[in-house]
Amino acid sequence: MYKSDLEIAKEAKMLPIQEVAEKLEISTEDIDMYGKYKAKLSLDLFKKLHNKKDGKLILVTAITPTPAGEGKSTTTVGLGEAFALLNKKAIIALREPSLGPVMGVKGGAAGGGYAQVVPMEDLNLHFTGDIHAITTANNTLAALIDNHIYQGNELNIDPKNITFKRCVDINDRTLREVIIGAGSRVNGIMRQDGFNISVASEIMAVLCLSKDLKDLKAKLANIVIGYSYDKKPITVGDLKVEGSLTLLLKDAIKPNLVQTVENTPVLVHGGPFANIAHGCNSIIATKLGLKLADYLVTEAGFGADLGAEKFLDIKSRVANLKPNAVVIVATIRALKMHGGVNKQNLKKENVEAVVKGIENLEKHIDTIKHFNLPYVVALNKFVSDSDKELEALVNWGKENNHPLEMSEVWEFGGKGGVDLAKRVIEVIDNEKEYKFDYLYDLNDSIEKKIETIATKVYGADGVEFTTEARKQIAEYEALGWGKLPVCMAKTQNSLSDDPKKVGRPRNYKITVREFRPSIGAGFLVALTGTVLTMPGLPKNPAAMAMDVDEEGNAYGLF
Repeated sequence: MYKSDLEIAKEAKMLPIQEVAEKLEISTEDIDMYGKYKAKLSLDLFKKLHNKKDGKLILVTAITPTPAGEGKSTTTVGLGEAFALLNKKAIIALREPSLGPVMGVKGGAAGGGYAQVVPMEDLNLHFTGDIHAITTANNTLAALIDNHIYQGNELNIDPKNITFKRCVDINDRTLREVIIGAGSRVNGIMRQDGFNISVASEIMAVLCLSKDLKDLKAKLANIVIGYSYDKKPITVGDLKVEGSLTLLLKDAIKPNLVQTVENTPVLVHGGPFANIAHGCNSIIATKLGLKLADYLVTEAGFGADLGAEKFLDIKSRVANLKPNAVVIVATIRALKMHGGVNKQNLKKENVEAVVKGIENLEKHIDTIKHFNLPYVVALNKFVSDSDKELEALVNWGKENNHPLEMSEVWEFGGKGGVDLAKRVIEVIDNEKEYKFDYLYDLNDSIEKKIETIATKVYGADGVEFTTEARKQIAEYEALGWGKLPVCMAKTQNSLSDDPKKVGRPRNYKITVREFRPSIGAGFLVALTGTVLTMPGLPKNPAAMAMDVDEEGNAYGLF
């Protein structure tokens, strides 16, 4: 009988966070303690490490997610532990879990088994308060907008054309559309409003794409909150409140240091959604990790079509990053689902379905090849995988010259990822033939950028734009926003914009229904399908199984 993730986490022998910092040669003057096992790192470290050579950057991505699970975060953590076992100075950089998915479907998001981050309860709940700080900054801005209108509306803001929404870090579908200011005149101007989940707030994206406090303030000032009656964009800078928002985020911008169950250092910082925003941890954490270690292992949300594409086209461009290798995670279970097997029948051996499902993996490999990056396929092994199913995938890798290694980090921790780590080191050492390149040029038109992503990454035949989307494109180009990168908002459950199309969909087009400008973050969001910026809870939320005893011990996180 296997132990639960929470049981494993509780049994882990954590080191005091000062000792974890010492592994990275960080002095106590550069850490702010948050209890015994959590700390924030000073931004002054950048100055002290300025002349230090960057380590190797390894990006972990995956095939298209399924309810069977792929284990991307678990592989990321286990790979970092494996590097440490190989006596490499390694560090892991992850996003912070959002309470919405934790209480909704996930029940936790810190890796799994013996490849997880601790303290697990803290990480999955309130951690160091960064998401709460972002929520507060977001809602402070919302309040300041409505107060400005109430107090005379000097900027001539059109209340019917305010695009900035309030937020809360929980899945609450009833807040998607609300009426505010109801009642008497003293309650403000009555208007239609709505809530995003906090990790979909533009302020989250801004924090994660900022290089320092000065850059954070400048990006906050560029956030467009709505439009005037004469259709001119109104920014936070116009309201003159970027200073107060930066003040609320002065601690949240510092990356958080924790550890794995094997005491490998982990930086956890930021958490923008990957199907709505750009889905990567902060630039600050990633770049600091590269200075602190020889190997930095990080991940990007969901499959390579979302997380990896945005990491490479948006984050890498802003931060001037060049990944040295990409790890693409796949499981036999998920491949069988892409091959047409439903979740109830996954334990039955089905080599034919595995082989059919491989086409999804092949498309994600193709995507990474478009960026001219070396890659390794990580086969995340489950106990239910049959020898014949595993053999089919391994043989496919050999026949098609795809570097592929088995990973058993959930069950064995770092030891289960040593072969994978060795293969990653091998492809990095041979990477001289690769020249990383972006998928599109910023000077391309908005339509061309999206068509490039849709055809090269999603495998679509082209893109259809609604009348509203085409109108917005013309407006954005007139405003000088046409040179920004594009952040695609798309379902994570399919390469297409239809979540029901598994495997490798063909003979279809992506439909862009509308755009949302994230000028502070520095990209344009293109919305496809029915992607929501405020998720809902499932019929049986994970929260229903959560509890705490009289001694304060948590239960139900997994």
